[in-house]
Order: sequence, then structure tokens, then C-alpha cells
Amino acid sequence: MDRRTFVGASLGLAVGGLARPHIAKSAGSRVLKFIPQRDLNSKDPMWIPAANVRTHGYMVFDTLYGIDANFQPQPQMAEGATIEDDGKLWKIRLRPGLKFHDGTPVLARDAAASIRRFCVRDPLGQALAAVTDELSAPDDRTVQFRLKRPFALLPDTLSSTPLFMPAIMPERLALTDPMKQVTEMVGSGPFRYVANEEMQGERYVYERFADYVPRESGPLGWTAGPKVVNVDRVEWKVIPDPATIAAALQTGEADWIEYAPLDLLDVLKSSRNVKVAVTDPTGMKADMRMNQAISPFDNPEIRRALLGAVKQEDYCIAMAGTDPSGWKSRVGFFVPGSPMANDAGLDVFDTPRDFAAVAAKIKAAGYKNEKVVIMSPGDIPAGKAASFVNADMLQKVGMNVDYIELDWATIAQRRMKKEPVEQGGWNIWIAPGPGLSQFNPIAATLLRTGPQAYFGWPKSDRLEELRNAWLAAPDLAAQKSVAVEIQKQAFVDLPMIPLGMYYQPTAYRTNLEGVLSGFATFWNLRKV
Repeated sequence: MDRRTFVGASLGLAVGGLARPHIAKSAGSRVLKFIPQRDLNSKDPMWIPAANVRTHGYMVFDTLYGIDANFQPQPQMAEGATIEDDGKLWKIRLRPGLKFHDGTPVLARDAAASIRRFCVRDPLGQALAAVTDELSAPDDRTVQFRLKRPFALLPDTLSSTPLFMPAIMPERLALTDPMKQVTEMVGSGPFRYVANEEMQGERYVYERFADYVPRESGPLGWTAGPKVVNVDRVEWKVIPDPATIAAALQTGEADWIEYAPLDLLDVLKSSRNVKVAVTDPTGMKADMRMNQAISPFDNPEIRRALLGAVKQEDYCIAMAGTDPSGWKSRVGFFVPGSPMANDAGLDVFDTPRDFAAVAAKIKAAGYKNEKVVIMSPGDIPAGKAASFVNADMLQKVGMNVDYIELDWATIAQRRMKKEPVEQGGWNIWIAPGPGLSQFNPIAATLLRTGPQAYFGWPKSDRLEELRNAWLAAPDLAAQKSVAVEIQKQAFVDLPMIPLGMYYQPTAYRTNLEGVLSGFATFWNLRKV
């Protein structure tokens, strides 16, 4: 089974068949031309948990803590912290000389207001807020937390990258209603957003912020360490067509493409002046999200029966090709390689797939030939390919499949509907997301159940109990132990079905040095 079977032959182009893109060139080796994975649908890093918004956010804003290559929190805007009263009093000291892009100093009250806004939106932030008696700024450089009880995850929360970014912005912006977007980009980070050069859907421009003060030391990787900027300007050019993206990089009209088109990797690898690399070890994880508010997937027996028909290798090959080095099967509910990943329950994928047996189980569980609507993202090749495999699997186990191809923006709206499919509802969607978003039980929004559940609305009191136990765990060993129990329970309740993961390569010109591990960041880079 080859991925091209699902995404169509139109992407299988030779070098000579690549269209030459029309991208305005900018002079100077200190201008970096970047093609993001997709258009920037918001600029407020606390508004939606989208990877491209996060990438934008870390250019314009900074955080009190960052995470290093080992996923450990490290002071960033913070100079350090003192912990008193048996872990219930934290005093975080800001580094001196920090400024916003409007020239005003970064003060503790700005940070406190920003954190309050973040804590309304982010699940881990909500957990921090629940144990916080007081968040204050006793002086211009001290952010103070008085806690009801010790919360070992406080630095992790303030360095959070899986969902919303805990961006530090001026107090006047941070006081914006968390349910409304901040549109004025006055940041604290290494780049200044150039709003007057924006062309929505086409171009976004950033300039080096001359007054940014990098850390002097610390482990460099992901969002931690000295953020030293060696370019004057970064231009994002939005291009939807994979062939045009690849050609832009080959001709030098782009320096870096965030997501190398998977169907054109051989073309890019053969180009003498292009380097293809996997910089994000957390990859892209795919899951079958089922609507548990309506039939038939409100029935847990039907959900569990499907496990006997899911072959993760088929989904991985469809998404990323036949080379097994580019993907990983036998994947659970946490992204492989992360501290919480474990093998509990994965033996369910080890037995041979038996479609006839699964069909019998589904029928015995009460399936009555209800229509199963699969929303397939036509503009996300990997998601479309996985959805096609899923439709084939469901048909083989006797389900009445209605495969509908939509653009992702339409799916994002339609998945909010709880109504039956006859009234515009849905049953299944698959869209691979950054593995970092399933890094732990809090980042993994698809694991949340009950009133706070994500679209699909699963219910499991036991999973919520275990989630709270993970939050209260005193150390990493205890967290890992709870994560094992969470995975065991998730295979019982099945808020989603894991389908595997693939490693999304990036690609850049060989004269670009200093590309760091993690998602796309723009410090440490140098064009030579």
C-alpha cells in the first residue's frame, strides 16, 4: 500500500515538472525567506492551540520559562526562582533589561496579567489557577505565587508549548478578555511583527528586535537557552501547492520550508543545495476521533470492537510512505519518546486483524447499519490518506460509510456539532497533529472527558480521576506510574483510537546553519 494511492498521482512530479513559483525576492543574506505549513489563522498565541500560531508566537513573544531538548523547563525571561513555605510560595525574579517592542520595560505586573489570561485558556494553566491563592507582583521584577498546596508543575506550566503559549505581553493587552483575540502585536520576543507589510493569506513579515536581551547561558534547544538573532528580517510566504513549495526551495527563492512535502522528499533530497531533516522527534500523531454523543460510537462495545480491525502500519504507510524509518506503529495515547509514553495495552495491536470477527462483534453490540460519516480533510494530505484507509477498514467490518471530503476549515466548524448526521452532524474525523500536543495527560486534549471534553465528547469518570492524580504526582516517577494507568483505562473507554505517527521532515538550503531541534524557531540561524 503506497501513500500515492490515497493522495493522487498529481503530486508525483519529477524535478523538471515542478512549476517555478513567483515569489518576490528580498536582497541581502540577512533576510530569511520561510514557507510555513499553512496560513496564519490567528496571531494571538493564547487564542487557539494551532502549531503555526505557536511558531508565530515564539517569534514575537517570550516566556518566563522555556523547554530544552530533554523537555525540561529552563528559566527564560526568569532570572531564577526561590521556593518557600514547603513549596507553597514561589518568587520568580525577572532578568534585568527586558523590553517590549514599544520600548516600555517588561514588569512583573505585565507577566502576572499575562499568566492570568493564559490560565483561563490552557488546561495546565487551569490546573495551576485552581491551586493558586494569589498571583501578584510585589515589585517590578518579582512574580509571586501563593499556592494552596505544592504544585511541582509550575515551571512546566510557564514553559508550556503543547497547546497555548504562556506569552508575556504588556498588561494592557493581557487584560483583554481571554475569550477575545489580541490583535495588536506588541511582544517581548526576539522579533517585531511588521503589521503594515502583512498580506493576509500571502505574506507575514518579522524584523529583528534590536533591544531584545537574550539569556547569557543555558541549554540551547526548543524554546530554551540564548535566543541570539543573526538575521535582520524573516518573511513568511504562504504557498498551498506542494510542487511550488519544493521548487521555491530548489531555486533559492525560499530558504526554508517548514513541512517538506512528503510525496516530494526524493526530489528535495536529490537537490545539491537542499538539506532534508527531521528536527522534531515528537513527529505527527494520528488518532481516530469518534463522536460519542450520537450513535453508533456512543456504544463503548462498538468502539472496543474496532480495535481488532485497526492496523496502524496501514495508516502510517498511507500518511508517510513505505519507508518504516519515517513512521512508527504500535503507538499508544502518548507520543513515543516522551516521558509519559508506555507499552500498556499495546498488545491489542499485535494479533492478526480479523474483519469478519470484528463485524460479528459490532453486530452483536447492537449496530443497526447506521450511517457513519467520515469527515476527510482534503487539504491535509496525511489526514486525507488516513481517512481513506479508515473508510476502507470500516466498510470491511460491515459499517455503512459515508466518506465526505472537506477542507480543514469546514471540518473545524462542523466538528462542533452534536446533532445526528441527518442534521449535519458527523461520526469520525482524523487530522494528524503535532506529537507535542499529546505529550502528557494535560496536553492531550483528546484524552479529556466529561464536560471539559474536546469535540467528540467522550465520558469517563475514571480517566478524569487519573488525570487529577497525575497533576498531584510529586515527581516524574509517580507521573509515569499514573500515565500507565491512564493508558490502560483509555484502551477501555477509547476517547479515540491511536493510529500511529510519522516524522514530518523540514527542508532548508544548505547555506542555512543553526537550525535547532523542535518546531521552527528563528534564533541561532545564520545564512552563510
